Amino acid sequence: MSDSDSWFEQKPAWVWWSCFPILGGGAIAYAGNRINRKIWVAVGAGFVAISVAPVPPELLTIIWISQIATAFALKREYLTKIYPKELPLPEDPKLFARIAATRPKIDINSCTKNDLVNVLGLPIVYANDIDSLRSEGHIFTSLEELHDVLGISNETLKKIASLVVFSYDYRQESSYSWKRINSMTADELIELGLEQKVAEAIALERQQRGDFKSIMDIKKRTGVPFSAFKHLT
Repeated sequence: MSDSDSWFEQKPAWVWWSCFPILGGGAIAYAGNRINRKIWVAVGAGFVAISVAPVPPELLTIIWISQIATAFALKREYLTKIYPKELPLPEDPKLFARIAATRPKIDINSCTKNDLVNVLGLPIVYANDIDSLRSEGHIFTSLEELHDVLGISNETLKKIASLVVFSYDYRQESSYSWKRINSMTADELIELGLEQKVAEAIALERQQRGDFKSIMDIKKRTGVPFSAFKHLT
C-alpha cells in the first residue's frame, strides 16, 4: 500500500469522537472549523442541539446513528483538505485534482527535481531529462512540448495540467518545431548552423534507426549535446 493510500485509510480522532452522543456533534464542528467548512460547523452544532433537546429516546438513537454516519462520510474530504505536502499525490485522478487545486503551481522551468517527482508524481527518468535540458538552456513553454520533447504521455500530462505553469511563453510560430530534423538532410542541417559532424551524426542515426521521437531521443541516440542543435528546436 502506498503512502497516499495509507493516508486515506486512517481515521482522525474527531471521527471516533463522533461515536459519542452530544460530543460527536462538537467533533464534526471542530473538523469543519479546522478546514474552514462552515456548513460542517453548522451540522455539528445541529447534532449537539438536537441531542440535548427533550426528544423521544428512539429519535435520539436515530440522531446518534446519523451523527456517526455523517462523520465517516466526511472523513475522506477532511483528509483530502489536510493532505501533507511531503506525500506524493495519489494516483486516483479525482483525488489528485482536488488536492492539486489547493497547491501552489509548479513552474516547470525553475522547480526542483524533488517537485517534479514528489509533487507532480513524474517518474525520475523524466525529472532527470527535464533537469538535463534546462541545464543546457532549454526553456519549456507548454504541456505539448513536454510530450514532443521528452515523450511524456498525454495521460500523465492531462493529470498534472492543473499543477504546472511555464515561466516563459515564446516562439509560437506555426512552422517552429524540432520535428523538421526528421526530414532534413545533413547539408540542410549544416545550412541552418549545425556543425558538420553534428549534422552528419544526426542524419546517419536517423537513417539507420528511423525518425526521432523527441528532442531527448535525439540527444540520447546521437550523443550530441542539446546545446549543439537547440536553435533548431
